[in-house]
Amino acid sequence: MIKLFLCSYFAGVSALLPPFAGKKLEGKTVAFIPTASLHEPYKDYVKEGKEALLTLGLKAKELEVGNASKEEIAQTLDESDLIYVSGGNTFFLLQELMRKEADVLLTRQIKAGKLYIGESAGAMILSPNIGYAKEMDNAEEAAPQLRNFDALCLVNFYPLPHYKSFPFEELTDNILKNHSEIPFKPITNVQVICVNGDLVTVEEALKE
Repeated sequence: MIKLFLCSYFAGVSALLPPFAGKKLEGKTVAFIPTASLHEPYKDYVKEGKEALLTLGLKAKELEVGNASKEEIAQTLDESDLIYVSGGNTFFLLQELMRKEADVLLTRQIKAGKLYIGESAGAMILSPNIGYAKEMDNAEEAAPQLRNFDALCLVNFYPLPHYKSFPFEELTDNILKNHSEIPFKPITNVQVICVNGDLVTVEEALKE
């Protein structure tokens, strides 16, 4: 059964992870993939996300997909109890996952029931297509090798992170307006989309 914890900003919703996981997290290993953040000028959320995982008692094993061999990627994912993919540039992330065939490995692990935590870009890559993210991220410069925007298609909706959250208020409103045909699930920085098999809910960590 697929278990997905999709958020805008993990540090803001990390308290919701243990009850969603439904099992003891302390001592478990999480494959921590920061790849999406590599070409971003602001990276504090990566450090904050890792610190939040450690606070929950998890052991983070960093996996930078672009620099790892296919064998290293497969081994790290196999040996981890959870998978965490941080935010950053959605197009660069998808390019690197596909370049190393890690998209196939991730899909296999997720379909086998391994808990997946996706933050911002890490959430959007699970949608059928990430073209809508062009209004949020640079595509051409960041991911020149990406042939198209078809993504992992593990959910039939489109996560829209940072909704009504500074400094993305106007940008996310415009995405909703310009792509009214897309079945979005907008989430603020304190909300999370919880997918547990066929059950999809949006939970909130605290009131804004």
